[in-house]
Amino acid sequence: MLFVSLRIAPAAGLFAVVALMSACSQENAYVPPPPPKIDVALPVKQTVTPYLEATGSAAAVNTTPLVARVSGFIQEIDYKDGDEVKAGTRLFLIEQASYQLALEQAQAGQGSADASAKQSGADLKRQQELLSQKIISQSTLDQSAAAADVDIAKQKQSAVDVEQAQLNLSYTEVKAPFAGIVGARQVSIGQLVGAGSATTLATIVQLAPINVNFNVSEQDVLRIRAAMAKRGMTSQDLKKIPVEVGLQNETGYPHKGMLDYAAPEVTATTGTLAVRAELPNDDRALLPGYFVRVRVPLGEEPDMLLVPDRAIGSDQRGRYLLVAGKDDVVEERPVEIGQLVGTLRVISKGITAEDRVLVSGLLTAVPGQKIEPQVKTLEAAQADGAAQ
Repeated sequence: MLFVSLRIAPAAGLFAVVALMSACSQENAYVPPPPPKIDVALPVKQTVTPYLEATGSAAAVNTTPLVARVSGFIQEIDYKDGDEVKAGTRLFLIEQASYQLALEQAQAGQGSADASAKQSGADLKRQQELLSQKIISQSTLDQSAAAADVDIAKQKQSAVDVEQAQLNLSYTEVKAPFAGIVGARQVSIGQLVGAGSATTLATIVQLAPINVNFNVSEQDVLRIRAAMAKRGMTSQDLKKIPVEVGLQNETGYPHKGMLDYAAPEVTATTGTLAVRAELPNDDRALLPGYFVRVRVPLGEEPDMLLVPDRAIGSDQRGRYLLVAGKDDVVEERPVEIGQLVGTLRVISKGITAEDRVLVSGLLTAVPGQKIEPQVKTLEAAQADGAAQ
């Protein structure tokens, strides 16, 4: 019995070794990994307002130097540098005494001329009666008529002298021609101004409303004209087009206004059209000289397709999207993009509403690779056009 046991044991050991080698061989065989799980989503379809975007600068509607129109000494300065004043507010007073005397002198001359004209008129009437009675000659009447005409002319001249004297007296009060901010004064009390040449006393700037000037490329001009034609608008409706403005440190475009002017021709050297908008600026948030961001809505476009901006790739050929195609194989689609609305980007060409766009795993996904799509739902962008 011991002999039999010894012969069986080596055979059992050999069988165990063969089984172990077989198992190792099975474990080393290559097994392909499962397709990666990648999030996909259908494009969002919604109405979007396309915008024309530009950079512009704010400019005062009115800015005027206040000039002394008559000569004299500054008697009063009735404002503080930087004051906001209303139209008609007196800002400077030039010594009035000499101009008041000139007015009184002109008024006295007018009184004398009126009396002379009255006397010569009465005399002419008497001469006409005497001529009708053939008491005087025609030449005598002609002399009376000429004297009356001279006195009437002097009467008119005296009235003009009074008006001129009144005008000069009014010029001694330098008033704000419009509501605005008055800059620092350029003269002092007691200083002689307007002698020999006009003297600038200060400058006044109107802040409300305010203009925003910007340039539009020739291509954008064509876009605007096409949008206006689509909406049934003509060049006469230019001032009905809204404009939105934002400062460099602001989010979005909080300042609203309307287009006010467009140049009649495109500048050949730059290929741009000069455009101007007017904004109420009641809060004085915009100051002349500010650089601003401008956008002009071009009308609503329905059924636009939007995808997450981060899902868009770029290479030397342009922009593209990765989509899950037939049999869940990744495909690369060249696309044309539009504006950014929130975190979503308008895709104007290249995909359809049924395409499943890859929205994650973009660094690992490779065109031609099979994936396991994980369908997600995109939220529509805010209708305000959080357009950037």
